[in-house]
Amino acid sequence: MAQVTPFGHSMRKHFLSGSHCNLNHGSFGTFPEEVRSTLNEYRRNFESQPDIFIRYTYFPLLQKAREATASLLNVPVDEVVFVPNATTGINTVLRGMKFEDGDVIVHFETVYGAIEKTVAYLVETTKVESEAIDARWPIEDDALLQQFEETIVKLNTESGGKRKVRLAILDTVVSMPGVRLPFERLIAKCKELNVLSMVDGAHGAGQIPLDLGTLKPDFFVAISTSKQPAQAWLFVPRGMCVLHVPVANQHLIRSALPTSWGFVPAPKTQPSSHPLKPKEITYPLPASNQSPFVTMFDFVGTIDNTNYLCVPAALSFRSTICGGEDNIMSYCIKLALEGGDRAAQILGTEVMDNSTHTIRNCAFAMIRLPIEIGVGKGMVKDEDKQAVGLWMGRQGAEEWHTFFAVGLYKEQWWWRLSAQIYLEVADVEWGAKKLKELCERVSSGEWRTEGKAE
Repeated sequence: MAQVTPFGHSMRKHFLSGSHCNLNHGSFGTFPEEVRSTLNEYRRNFESQPDIFIRYTYFPLLQKAREATASLLNVPVDEVVFVPNATTGINTVLRGMKFEDGDVIVHFETVYGAIEKTVAYLVETTKVESEAIDARWPIEDDALLQQFEETIVKLNTESGGKRKVRLAILDTVVSMPGVRLPFERLIAKCKELNVLSMVDGAHGAGQIPLDLGTLKPDFFVAISTSKQPAQAWLFVPRGMCVLHVPVANQHLIRSALPTSWGFVPAPKTQPSSHPLKPKEITYPLPASNQSPFVTMFDFVGTIDNTNYLCVPAALSFRSTICGGEDNIMSYCIKLALEGGDRAAQILGTEVMDNSTHTIRNCAFAMIRLPIEIGVGKGMVKDEDKQAVGLWMGRQGAEEWHTFFAVGLYKEQWWWRLSAQIYLEVADVEWGAKKLKELCERVSSGEWRTEGKAE
């Protein structure tokens, strides 16, 4: 029986090699050697006998992976399918819905960029409208709920009933700034207001507890990569995401994305004089015993989906080597709290927080950087913001073999720290000291000199 490995540097051997200090697990993450071995074995079997693997071996393994995922999220297995990433999952839902005149999609201004662009595309190509809620963090949960409700009520009433909020996109944990939302209360508020909830849990599964059987969102995506994060947090290979759709809502999803072999066209009445009968398209693999909804996502063409099969191996690692979900989450949240506070002390700034500390109840910490935007001495001009951010990222990688997730929020610079089980407070302190040095070099204008030298 495998022994539990202590968290911190002892855990590095399962994940990282060399001197790399990964302070940004939330973007692309990594998964342990034990899961890599499982993935490589599946791929060897795939390549050594492709027909046998795809036609007869793959689907029973896929079913086991779906069962493990459904158990983790506390939902029926027939409500769980896999897609390549959260962006694909959310696109599948949004593009599958039929929007009517006056329908509105509501989301917070901090929604993930790719999802915001998806909504913009739908506004351009369908009848739907959108509304972004400009909530300013740090904000109290009660104030956020009030702003959310007031926005929906106003949209539903101000046009004399001509507009109606059809769907709200919610995060569990926001990507930037890295803060936890009161998503449980937001889901409940959606039900109260008769609004469909689309929950982006890409930073949720593996980082915070999730019980979808209790929460009952209308749509949920998690365990993902690019939008990658829950792959990062749950230690599964990149390129997989779970899409959860309750049976009651599955009729709203007419097709996988892309549409493929599992799609069942709706019956169409044709005139009796029509000379041609509809062509029957035969499913190319052994008949599925799954529901029509699940079958749509089982086989969407010839791609390597062996990463989907690794969920049981990842969950086994988390249980046997890490001591279970609660153990992992407790360590990471504690490290984010302690490491974030220590980093702020070193940088001479503060951690983003509200008075009830709810937004910090996750494995992220947002630490303000001592850089100001403006035209004074040592400040960064507005037109130089993007270049400075790129320079800081590259310097971290080239000089110290790490990456700092540095970004702007409301015209202030912030470092998003990702806590993980292979890190310790000492790693965060080291990173904060390097960032402090970088900030001083930014204020001196070094970034501009190096840019010209190149």
